[in-house]
Amino acid sequence: MSKLADIGTVGVVGAGTMGSGIAQVTAAAGYDVIVRDVESEYVRDGLESVESGLERDDSLDGGAVRAARDRVRGTTRLDELAEADLVVEAAAEELGVKQDIFADLDRTCADGVVLASNTSTLSITAIAAATDRSERVVGIHFMNPVPVMPGVEVVVGEHTTAETVAFAHAFAEDLGKTTWESDDKPGFVVNRVLMPWINEGIRAYDEDVASKEDIDTGLKLGTNVPMGPLELADHIGLDIVLQASETLHEELGDRYRPAYLLRRKVEAGDLGKKTGKGFYEYGE
Repeated sequence: MSKLADIGTVGVVGAGTMGSGIAQVTAAAGYDVIVRDVESEYVRDGLESVESGLERDDSLDGGAVRAARDRVRGTTRLDELAEADLVVEAAAEELGVKQDIFADLDRTCADGVVLASNTSTLSITAIAAATDRSERVVGIHFMNPVPVMPGVEVVVGEHTTAETVAFAHAFAEDLGKTTWESDDKPGFVVNRVLMPWINEGIRAYDEDVASKEDIDTGLKLGTNVPMGPLELADHIGLDIVLQASETLHEELGDRYRPAYLLRRKVEAGDLGKKTGKGFYEYGE
């Protein structure tokens, strides 16, 4: 397996919010980055997001921004990831989709390359089963928004070796992140605790315990968190919250049942900040 010092090029699968954020911080740390998505418009939008994110990064001067931007390129071809020394997948949060991607990456990438998933709830062990290198498959779960959030969750699959785990920690730390480790249990550490917290906030609002503003204010001031549950749900995306909650509900039972109002909002297409309306409304 490659050592961190040997990593020159990092592949990122998925050019959405998480993938572009991962590409941004990886390029800013000095790595060459290949961003791959299935449609050229997704790649273009992702690269634009990387560029605008780099320009907003106060820690980088103009020369550093240009250098980081020049280290990132996009593609729709998975086979271009054959030159990557590490691949981080940040595609749709669906097990079948991820398994197909990892099977393709396993055939494409050199034997020693670590394949990492940014999944927030799905089994690393199940994802790794689609490959012939399950010992080199690991979870590297970035938080959203990637350039801002200081932590990364490293998830250990059934066959992930200690060497691969140490590599994942070292890579995330080289990006300036602080890491913690989770066994491959549903939701890992963060979402196992976070999703019921968000859902209970939504239920409290739906049951008229308080206004949405007072629920968010109470949680922020009462527990010293930067966002309350409804505000945070809008920021994450209500569809993503629902998807994660459904996965946990299926795996862990009724204590993780998604709130009715959450499901209703998603059915209405009110997904939060990204659509301009969720529990709150957002302008241009």
